[in-house]
Amino acid sequence: MKRVSIGVEDFKEMIDMNYYYVDKTNLIKDLIGNKVVLYTRPRRFGKTLNMSMLNYFFHIKEKENAYLFQGLEISRDNEAIIHQNKYPVISITLKEMKQSNFQEQLNDFKEIIVTIISSYKEVLHSCHLDEVEKEKLYAYYKGNVNEAQLGRSLLYISQCLEKHYGEKVVILIDEYDVPLQQAYIQGYYDEMVGFLRNVFSAVLKTNTALQQGVLTGCLRIAKESIFTGLNNFMVNSIFDFDKQPRFGFTETEVQMMLDAYGFHEHMDEVKRWYDGYKFGDAEVYNPWSTTMYVAKQLMKETKQAESFWANTSSNDLVMKYIQEADTQLKKEFDILIHKGGIVKKIKPELTYREMDEVDNIYSFLLFTGYLKKGKEIDKKTYELMIPNEEVREVYMNQFDQYFEEYKKGYAGELLTSLENENIERINEILNTVLDKSISYYDNKESFYHGFLVGMLQGYEVESNKESGDGRFDIVLYPKKITGKVIVIECKHSNSLATLIKDSQEGARQIIEKRYEEGIKAKGYLHMIGYGISFYKKQCYVCKSD
Repeated sequence: MKRVSIGVEDFKEMIDMNYYYVDKTNLIKDLIGNKVVLYTRPRRFGKTLNMSMLNYFFHIKEKENAYLFQGLEISRDNEAIIHQNKYPVISITLKEMKQSNFQEQLNDFKEIIVTIISSYKEVLHSCHLDEVEKEKLYAYYKGNVNEAQLGRSLLYISQCLEKHYGEKVVILIDEYDVPLQQAYIQGYYDEMVGFLRNVFSAVLKTNTALQQGVLTGCLRIAKESIFTGLNNFMVNSIFDFDKQPRFGFTETEVQMMLDAYGFHEHMDEVKRWYDGYKFGDAEVYNPWSTTMYVAKQLMKETKQAESFWANTSSNDLVMKYIQEADTQLKKEFDILIHKGGIVKKIKPELTYREMDEVDNIYSFLLFTGYLKKGKEIDKKTYELMIPNEEVREVYMNQFDQYFEEYKKGYAGELLTSLENENIERINEILNTVLDKSISYYDNKESFYHGFLVGMLQGYEVESNKESGDGRFDIVLYPKKITGKVIVIECKHSNSLATLIKDSQEGARQIIEKRYEEGIKAKGYLHMIGYGISFYKKQCYVCKSD
């Protein structure tokens, strides 16, 4: 039985270690005849593994690893095999370019250039280059170049490689948009755009040494922003039709994988949790999460599906939109979480500057994997939904985290208002905070009880304790015996019309059940009682007399 890989992104390791591999080698066939191709897919959908596979296939220095492709689909394509191990390859990833300022990003890029030349040290002494050319290449190797020269570095290296090997060069650039995202967050976006525009235009636009260029990323950055003048440029995004998806797993591939490990009966659960993406017309499963699920089953660590994709990197994008959501956006998030759909116009090309514009929020969430496209309503207008239970859990967790943080901001003032018997302010605080919750929790009594307990930190809190002739819902004991004990009786209203009446009933109950006697029996001198009734995102507070 083949092993199941967890986080393996090197194609040679995948094959040599006999890991289970879902064959995506026909991606090579797709590329032939297309000069420059950008593939945009969400994170953890196999982009890096595919780029590694392309490197081992095309690289002139990987001939001894040609066996890796034996028995795979591409080995049966005679036209593609002509290109195997024929070209010098420049393969880089920009996913670690996450520095806080532009100069540090340039330093990172210099290190990438040094690494490329280190893998081709023989070219530094090539008889096919004159002394001036070798000196210039050596300057790049030592990092003794300015920003403008660095912008032309990939172009110059590819030209030197063509002269040395007598073959054009394949350029592979993985996660090309990561530096742009970081630059936007840190405030040097214009500088980063300008630099990468120079890099990409130089190496991909009029480079006569270029055989093939392949880029991957999550977003298709607007052409006028970074890919200016690339007329030989083809984009394959989640909107483009693929006869057989090269990123992500098809249902047949998932079924075969589950069958291989004896988990056929788990198919429905895997589908509910990890399916739901739509690339072109194809239904696609999250490959990372599906593989993790199988691995966990084999290790017998869990018998239930869980969220794996959410833990692979930050979900700051979702949190950002939740934090800044206006009333309309929050209503739409509620619909999504309730497994409904919303109709939105999608912008296929973006810049990171546009990610804060309300009209573009759903485009970013779609391209990064937090939404899926349903039926097309009109040109570039789609029904959007949360793809599966795993991503739905991301939204739920982010809402919970935001709601907890929001509650903490009002906790101190709520306690002070309860102590001071400021009914108007208590009502205002609780209704303000409740309005930030999501309707998923509406009418769940346990939510309202936990909501109050969570806001009343700082006191000794007890729930459902016997006192007098009954059980109070919540009681807060002060640190000193001379302080005020606060008793709260919660009510869950069936309609808005009964909200005030139910609150008054809760307040009366505190008196009628003689809760004060139990409080005084403990030695406390003062008690304040409140009846609080809840209906959906509203509540009403009434003081016991």
